Amino acid sequence: MHVFLETERLLLRRFTIADVDNLVALDSDPDVMRYITGGIPTPRTEIEEDSLPAFLSYYERGDQYGFWAVIQKTTGDFLGWFHFRPAQGADPDVPELGYRLKKVAWGKGYASEGSRALIRRGFAEFGAERVVANAFAANTASRRVMEKVGLTFVRTFCYTSDGVVDEEAVQYELERVDWERQESTHG
Repeated sequence: MHVFLETERLLLRRFTIADVDNLVALDSDPDVMRYITGGIPTPRTEIEEDSLPAFLSYYERGDQYGFWAVIQKTTGDFLGWFHFRPAQGADPDVPELGYRLKKVAWGKGYASEGSRALIRRGFAEFGAERVVANAFAANTASRRVMEKVGLTFVRTFCYTSDGVVDEEAVQYELERVDWERQESTHG
């Protein structure tokens, strides 16, 4: 297992082809997909042909950024995933943080724990200048995670997909200088 990052309770490891069933199960839960697709499951073929190959392509390129499966250390259970990578067309020193976790993992601090570790690695090892995260405005749980890990609200914008305005979204960010200040007062 290629462990990318270890926290107190989590292992973030590389995805493999064998993770198809984990991703299908995750994306089949209407509650998990509520703020992503309106609760519509991701078709297995899309995961097999698009999503998982996109995740794996980061490792093939040798990128320091990418997508990682979240594994609970004590049980070995798959809990979901994190992504930490520049958005398409964005500055390479500005990674975007994102996460998708199973309902059994909600409310336990896993999203905050993994996010903090990724942010730390981004600033301390990867040379990130700023970390950004986006969510639909109505997704208060995701917004709380962003705030807990030190990101601050930047703006509201209209998220568009296929040229259609879908929903109001929000962006949060953390600048390197602010992270360094946080680390010096907490670390």
